[in-house]
Amino acid sequence: MKGARASRTTIALKLGMALSGIVFLGFVLAHMYGNLKAFAGHDAFNEYAEHLREIGEPMLPHEGLLWILRVGLIAALVVHVYCAVVLWRRAARARTTKYVVKKQTGATRASLLMRWGGLTILLFLVWHLLNFTIGKVNVQGGATNDPYNLLVDTFDVWWLTLIYIVAMLALGAHLHHGIWSAAQTLGWTGTAAKRQRAKTIGFVIALIVSVGFSLVPLGVLAGIITK
Repeated sequence: MKGARASRTTIALKLGMALSGIVFLGFVLAHMYGNLKAFAGHDAFNEYAEHLREIGEPMLPHEGLLWILRVGLIAALVVHVYCAVVLWRRAARARTTKYVVKKQTGATRASLLMRWGGLTILLFLVWHLLNFTIGKVNVQGGATNDPYNLLVDTFDVWWLTLIYIVAMLALGAHLHHGIWSAAQTLGWTGTAAKRQRAKTIGFVIALIVSVGFSLVPLGVLAGIITK
């Protein structure tokens, strides 16, 4: 009875991770699309940024929909992190001997990659919000009320671009394994063909996201995106 309850709880936690992960994936793809607007120039990027603040008016106040989305994303983040921590603790308790660890080397490596990759992404998210959304920190001392110029000033600093690209590589690795895990949890990998399809989709999406987000900072460093 106790084992069955624990099994149901584990399934619920995995479902929570999968569904919250899907929410984040939708946000990440939309955010990537918005970032790529930088290639269209100053006015196009800033008009897009302002349009996001105006969606829902006059039924909603200025930035009303943005705050609804932010609260939803924070809730999804809490669910995702909570489920990940609980599942990690359970897995750690289950690995009681060195023999078991050695027999599960591949799974353990994937788990470590997801755990440390997730922590890297979480730390990067805090910095990203301080840099572009909440604090709007311009390390070059320029204006912070112009989204396009803030973006250019940020990625014109090589070490900030390096941090961003490393975070995007971590995000890609996290998505690659996470999409596969979510598909498995949701029962979409019942056959060998479906398992291969899930792995391929995970790899393609991870590649698109990593490259798509990296194009803008690299474009700034290369002088393609300028003030």
